[in-house]
Amino acid sequence: MTNLFNTISNIDLWGILSYFISSDFQKTLLPVKIVFLLLTAILLGIIIFTISRTHYFQWLNFQDVRNFMRVGSIGAKKITKQWNKILGRLEVASESEYKLAVIEADDMLDSSLKKMGYDAQTFEGKLDKLTPTLLPNVQQLREVHRLRDSIVHDPDYRFTADEAKKALDTYGQAFRDLQILAE
Repeated sequence: MTNLFNTISNIDLWGILSYFISSDFQKTLLPVKIVFLLLTAILLGIIIFTISRTHYFQWLNFQDVRNFMRVGSIGAKKITKQWNKILGRLEVASESEYKLAVIEADDMLDSSLKKMGYDAQTFEGKLDKLTPTLLPNVQQLREVHRLRDSIVHDPDYRFTADEAKKALDTYGQAFRDLQILAE
């Protein structure tokens, strides 16, 4: 054991280090560095090529290009589909469907405003940030939101088809003013 320590202590670490950083050694390593650099570039190219050929990657790129080329707002078709589903609830002659339609429309507007950057803790807080020039029916939205609160907090609240249609017209106008719905 002492022999090993003596051997290690006799090694000139500074000499070894200076040899590795010397220009002579670096010149001899240059071809090896170039070969490894080329191998790294080739392997990276193979990896990128392989990933780019996957269906998921192609689908993501297609979605990005399609959204970029779309004239309307991003996701407008999805929101329009959801809106049409909400409007379909009016066709069912059921008070619970009318209530659900108003609740869903309110939630849809709330999430849309959040995605547009109107961050506030409450829906009313988001409405406070909107100007009448951007959304002319802000006051009507406050009223239908209060109506929605009555529906949610009072299970005995009576609600008619006419009231539901009027409330959904208000939400629909807001969606059109914000240019959220696809044409």
